[in-house]
Amino acid sequence: MMQITRRRAVGLAALSLPFLRFRPARAASATVKVSLWDKGGSSMDMLGKLPRMGMAMPGMADMGRMATMGITATPDSVAAGDVTFEVTNDSEVMIHEMVVSPVRDAKTPMAYDPGVMKIDEDAAGHLGEVAELDYGKAGALRLPMNPGRHILYGNIPGHYVLGMWAFFTVI
Repeated sequence: MMQITRRRAVGLAALSLPFLRFRPARAASATVKVSLWDKGGSSMDMLGKLPRMGMAMPGMADMGRMATMGITATPDSVAAGDVTFEVTNDSEVMIHEMVVSPVRDAKTPMAYDPGVMKIDEDAAGHLGEVAELDYGKAGALRLPMNPGRHILYGNIPGHYVLGMWAFFTVI
């Protein structure tokens, strides 16, 4: 019977390391409930009257009390893995959507084009979306999510700068 010494066991373990693939642990899956909301039919009337409230824009500090639209994600943080966003348009009068993009730097504004009043989704690193939901309707999006900070935002013209966005974290 062959006996394995501690030295031999350590040597075998060291030799096998290059053949192992280390990957971060991923959760099986998570579900996030997302509400797309507004303050009624007059929400768009505030466009141009309020400071732009997009990420890292001058009006961002006022967003909590002045936003006429928004996104609420529950929970707002999940473990890495497959994430299903169950999105509901809770408006009674407006069409909304939800786009997911990574956040590279929360102090740098998104690629917002004031001419069309939208984010350039390609420049933002668009990962997926639930497009244009009629009011009262729901949709879903399933994405493999890696750790990092992300932004959920509405990209119908004017919606983003009226406060329709939220941070979302994958740990």
